[in-house]
Amino acid sequence: MITAHRPELRRNDYSLGEEQADVQAAFAELFARECPSSRVREAEPLGHDEGLWRSLVRTGAATMGLPEVLGGGGASPLDLALVAEAAGRHVAPVPLIEASVALRLLAEAAPDLARRWIGGALEDGRFPTLALHPVAPDGTRQLVPAGAVTGAVIALTGDELALYEGEPAPSVANQGRAPVAWWRPPSGGRTVLAEGDRARALYATAVREWKLLTAAALSGIGEGALALGLDFVKDRTAFDTPIGAFQAISHALADAHTGVVGARNLARKAAWFAGSEPDARPELVPMAFAYAAQAATKAVTVATHVQGGFGFTVESDVQLYFRRAKGWSVLAGDPRAELSAIGDLLADRVKG
Repeated sequence: MITAHRPELRRNDYSLGEEQADVQAAFAELFARECPSSRVREAEPLGHDEGLWRSLVRTGAATMGLPEVLGGGGASPLDLALVAEAAGRHVAPVPLIEASVALRLLAEAAPDLARRWIGGALEDGRFPTLALHPVAPDGTRQLVPAGAVTGAVIALTGDELALYEGEPAPSVANQGRAPVAWWRPPSGGRTVLAEGDRARALYATAVREWKLLTAAALSGIGEGALALGLDFVKDRTAFDTPIGAFQAISHALADAHTGVVGARNLARKAAWFAGSEPDARPELVPMAFAYAAQAATKAVTVATHVQGGFGFTVESDVQLYFRRAKGWSVLAGDPRAELSAIGDLLADRVKG
């Protein structure tokens, strides 16, 4: 069982404490060992590897963000962000973010129901996921992350937060090879978890957590893609010189790397505040999400271009990162929409 502890990251210091460094190292090693690019390819087109998922469940990764009284590891948002970074770094074909966020929401809203899921459903390959948008009054369908591999969806319907149980829906083909599916509330299998203001507050927190962890994963994607690009330009030569020595290439890689590091630090900062001072800087999560989408897209584009024609072939691993950076970043809609949320939150701070 993996456990984690209170974050040691300070407000203006992006270095990790010893315990966070241990979490980071453990998952970097786990994903490097269990998730080579060959496994990512084998999981296509669905984008879900049941064997890898079960391995993560056995390590406690899926439940590390739950309270210890429910059998979880008591991990902080920062710990979860570090895990998401590692998953993104290896474009892991498992819905770890969706399951983690949904389980945390379930644990907060209905602890007894959460115990049932933790007690065996996860081992059987079942887990809840989260609908990222409230259910429309007319029941219009929406794309739900992991909806193609689980039929259990937590959604906000009017003033009620409910768990809807059913069968997985057919996967929708997408560039990011994410197991998304069209979903609308089924007629049966509904359990109300919360109502009114509490329901809306719980749901809003869960959506913010999803965006925070996805931002961390996107920074990991950018890092992984740039590592592939760097390896390529160190080995490929022109005029008896590694092409990475040419300014047009080295400067592009350095610029993209600066963006990825900035996105990673912003996501970690947002995670620290989410765990330590959740009401102090709510604008950091939409900032992290919007910027990570931008930085990851630039990083995978540069990493693809420096590989020349090879980068655009299916034989190149960098295309795995390119497609996922493009696809994962729009699962909740256009990331640029976060700019309005940032503006509203900053305006509220000024008014307050």
